[in-house]
Amino acid sequence: MKTSVALPLLTVLAALLSACSAKPAPEPLRAVRTAEVRYDKTPETDRYFGSVQARYEVDQAFRVGGKVVSRKVDVGQKVRKGAVIGVLDDTDYKLAVEAARHQLEAAQAQARQAQSDRQRLDALKIDGSVSPSDDEKAQSNEKTTRAAAEAEARRLELARNRLEYTTLRASQDGVVTKRKFEVGQVVAEGQPIVSVANEGEPEIVVDVPEDHLAAFKASRYKASLASAPEQTFEVVLRELSPQAAAQTRTFRARLKPATPRALLLGATATVVVARPVGETPAAVIPASAITQNKGQPAVWVVHRAGSEPVGIVDLINVSVHGYRNDEVLVSGPPAGELVVTAGVQKMAPGLRVALAGTARNVETKPSAR
Repeated sequence: MKTSVALPLLTVLAALLSACSAKPAPEPLRAVRTAEVRYDKTPETDRYFGSVQARYEVDQAFRVGGKVVSRKVDVGQKVRKGAVIGVLDDTDYKLAVEAARHQLEAAQAQARQAQSDRQRLDALKIDGSVSPSDDEKAQSNEKTTRAAAEAEARRLELARNRLEYTTLRASQDGVVTKRKFEVGQVVAEGQPIVSVANEGEPEIVVDVPEDHLAAFKASRYKASLASAPEQTFEVVLRELSPQAAAQTRTFRARLKPATPRALLLGATATVVVARPVGETPAAVIPASAITQNKGQPAVWVVHRAGSEPVGIVDLINVSVHGYRNDEVLVSGPPAGELVVTAGVQKMAPGLRVALAGTARNVETKPSAR
């Protein structure tokens, strides 16, 4: 009886002892995503967004003021040089022409009378019946009336010109881009009311920040339109403003296609600027890899441990040369090193990690006690 009871107790005790002496299951290593540091000679690029504008765009205005009685154009309409854009009420200008004509007729009549008086005095001078002072007065009166007639002729010409100015005509071939007048509106002399752009020489206009100015001048340029982003074409810098805009503090740049081509005015354009490669090569890594070490930019580098897909992380300072959306240009780490691109806030010096895709097969070895 005692022997049969002791055997189960011994079995339970043996099981407990074996459970206490078993080692704990190892924890899996933290998997990290990495990117290899590669230094290449590819040019650095910047992108600028602008619009297509005409090189020659004229703001036109009536050379006289008045009430608009006719409008002949709309925005987007193509016009030829000399085409009628708008007409003003010309009633007052016709009256001015008529008044100037009558003034001219009166001045011409006085000039003819003065000429006749002088000719009669010339005939009387033969017998000495005309004094020298009367002769001088006759000659002076003739010159004065003749000059007055010529002045009235010029006034009539000016009045006729102002009558013609009541009709506004296109100064060049092009397309109407702006219209600021309607029938019945009273416009002032010289007030811009319409813009006509020449479609023959389109340009892309962008604004360049001051810190990019030096590199922008020494770059090569390509452009594309938002309507066809896959179709890029070469452009050349035609004009760069020597003075920054007062509000934006940027410099206006105008670029034209290297080979003539039609561009839709007002279209959104993207200019890709390939900057020259600097003397110090830079590697492109994801911006998520950048962290800080004592206020300086740094990255976590994974040093491989033998042939196994594991490594030890180390913090290395880097020099930042520029940014590209979600990428950053750096130098410092040797070429071929692996930098951590995700979870950099969870790294610590000397931490053992598994490269992405190997965490299931790699386990942490128990540390010696």
